[in-house]
Amino acid sequence: MFAAFHFLVSIILLIMGVIRHVVCAMSGGVDSSVTALLLKRRGYHVTGVFMRNWDSMDEQGVCNSEQDCEDAYRVCQMLDVPFHQVSYVKEYWHLVFSYLLKEYQKGRTPNPDIMCNKHIKFKHFFQHAMNTLGADAMATGHYARSSQEDEEVFRQKHVPSPKTLFRDRFEIRNPARLYQGADRFKDQTFFLSQISQGALRRTIFPLAGLTKDFVKKMAAEAGFQHVLKKKESMGICFIGERNFEEFILEYLEPRPGKLVSIEDGKIMGEHKGWFTFTLGQRARIGGQRDAWFVVDKDVATGEVFVAPTTSHPALFRDTLRTDRFHWIAEEPPAELIRSSMMECHFRFQHQMPLSPCTVTLNVDGSIWVTTSQPIRAMTPGQFAVLYKGDECLGSGKIVRLGPTEHTLQLGRDRLRGAPSDPNHTPESTS
Repeated sequence: MFAAFHFLVSIILLIMGVIRHVVCAMSGGVDSSVTALLLKRRGYHVTGVFMRNWDSMDEQGVCNSEQDCEDAYRVCQMLDVPFHQVSYVKEYWHLVFSYLLKEYQKGRTPNPDIMCNKHIKFKHFFQHAMNTLGADAMATGHYARSSQEDEEVFRQKHVPSPKTLFRDRFEIRNPARLYQGADRFKDQTFFLSQISQGALRRTIFPLAGLTKDFVKKMAAEAGFQHVLKKKESMGICFIGERNFEEFILEYLEPRPGKLVSIEDGKIMGEHKGWFTFTLGQRARIGGQRDAWFVVDKDVATGEVFVAPTTSHPALFRDTLRTDRFHWIAEEPPAELIRSSMMECHFRFQHQMPLSPCTVTLNVDGSIWVTTSQPIRAMTPGQFAVLYKGDECLGSGKIVRLGPTEHTLQLGRDRLRGAPSDPNHTPESTS
């Protein structure tokens, strides 16, 4: 009798437009679990959905997708919300993993997490939530904030039935903007910097104003002990943490080459393929007392250039160029259109400090970024993400780098007539 009454009340509230359907992306982790909890407490009609994006039967690595799915299902049971699974294994392979392999072959270092959000979670999954499950909005456990929440588009209020449908409220003139979350250490706007305006407009970030510590406390109070015990997810998006060199050599043929000193051209060792290295990483060179680091790669010859010390001038640059830049709210910002230049902040790695920079707009939609100070190990294939205050403006893939401090110093030495180092200039991936 009580169940029938509860069902009847739910139907009435749904007709009145009070209860709104939100699909929550469930990963089996603490963040998405608390996200679903918060949505339920706000009075939304919640559906939890778990994505399978990597087929663990295709390779020998460790994959926790089965346990993650079980953990997500258990949370939905505890919250009494429907649970679904959806598979994007084929889409992930073609749109994310194949892209990753092609970028490595070109000598670049791709960011699969950004591409996964762009193509899988905020495109295919988003369309499934809206079109197949009939959701009014999607929610994720990202530490980020949308301007839609400031404008109360997503606020749950017990008000008389509106004249228009809930979805019509999204058809507003102002663009949705993406802002950093309250927990600046966990802020994940970097990974969301390529998502579309349409997806952002209908996405809720319930963890926007929370810190990770507070989220863990909420999970503990809710009895989500099985997700609290899990380690923080690391490694390649949906693939996990594993030995990168061994993993990538399962998919790319070894391309042996030389490790060459950038200072004097001396051969320091050998490697299995330039794609196993990224700029700035430590190079394992036997017989050396001090550490050496990767500073450049020559895809034509297969040579990987290395330098002593982690702060060698060959690791520092202050200029880069992107491909066509993806602007989240404005395409491009009015300030940049007016003067073709704009002052803002930049990062190319999650959690790296934001650096002041000047952005110059090119006619093809790409941009030049010049930082106020040289930055270590800027890397082709990574994404240059721009910020203005708390707002994440968008991102563009780094396709070209300016000269290093080492190269500039060699040029200054030549102009002064000083003897130059006998190294040759590599055909850089940048």
